[in-house]
Amino acid sequence: MLLAVTLFAAMNLCVKAMPQVPAMEIVFFRCVVSLTLSYFWLKKLGVNWIGKKENRWLLIGRGVSGGVALFFFFLTIQKIPIATAVTLNYLSPIFAAIIAMLFLGEKMKPIQWSFFAISFIGAALLKGFDDRVSWLYLGMGVLGALLAGVAYSFVRSLSGKEHPLVIVFYFQIIGVLLGGTFSVADFYIPNAMEWLLLLLVGLTAHFAQVQLTKAIQGERVGIITSLVYVGAIYASVFGWILFGEVVTWGNVLSMGLIITGVLLNIWQNKKNS
Repeated sequence: MLLAVTLFAAMNLCVKAMPQVPAMEIVFFRCVVSLTLSYFWLKKLGVNWIGKKENRWLLIGRGVSGGVALFFFFLTIQKIPIATAVTLNYLSPIFAAIIAMLFLGEKMKPIQWSFFAISFIGAALLKGFDDRVSWLYLGMGVLGALLAGVAYSFVRSLSGKEHPLVIVFYFQIIGVLLGGTFSVADFYIPNAMEWLLLLLVGLTAHFAQVQLTKAIQGERVGIITSLVYVGAIYASVFGWILFGEVVTWGNVLSMGLIITGVLLNIWQNKKNS
C-alpha cells in the first residue's frame, strides 16, 4: 500500500503540471496506457481477462465508480492546491468503511462514527481556512472520495474471486470508454511535454493500481485504505516546491483533523479484528 501511495503521488504531480489538459482526457490517456500494459501482462500470465460470469457486474461497478472518481480527483488536483485535493480524497477510507459495514458485513463500533465526524469537520474547515477552495470543488472532492470508497468496496467484494489484474483491466476498459466518450467532442492536442507527462501518468498509475488492488484484497477495507494518509506529506512538500502552493496553519489543522479521524479509525479497526 505504501508503494502504491508513492506511485500515486508521482501521478498527482504529473496531473498538476498539465492544467490545460481536460481532466477527462487525462483519465482517457491514463487508462489507455494501463490497459495496454495490463493486456500483455494478463496474456503473459495466461489469465483470461474476461473474468468469471458471476463477477461481471461487480467488475463493471468497480470500473464505473472508479472511473468517475478518478475524473473528480484529477479535476480537483488541477483547480485547487494539490495538498487539499489529496487530503479530500482521504475521506474515501471513511466512505469505504461505512459501505463495507452496510454491504459486506464488516463490523464497526459506534465510537467510529465520532472519528468519521472529526474527518468531515476537517474537510469543511478546508474551505473556511482557504479561499483558494470553492464550495464547488470542495463538493467534487468529497463526491470523488465517496465514489472511490464505493470502488474500494467492489474490490474487496471480489477478494479471492478474481485475479487482481482482471479487476484492474476492467477499470481501464471503462476508463477508456468514459474518457474517450467525453473527450472526443472537444479534444485538446497536447504539446511534447504534456505527451510525456500523460505517459508518466499512465505508467505510475498502472503499477500503483496493481499494488493497491493486491493490498485491498489482502486486508480489511477500513484498515488498508487508511494508509493513503502518507501521501499528504508528498503533496504538501512538492506542492510547495514545484507549484508554490503555500500550506497555512489553517490548512495543517484541517488536514490534521481529517488524518486524525482516519488514524483513529485504523486504531479501532485493529481493536475490532
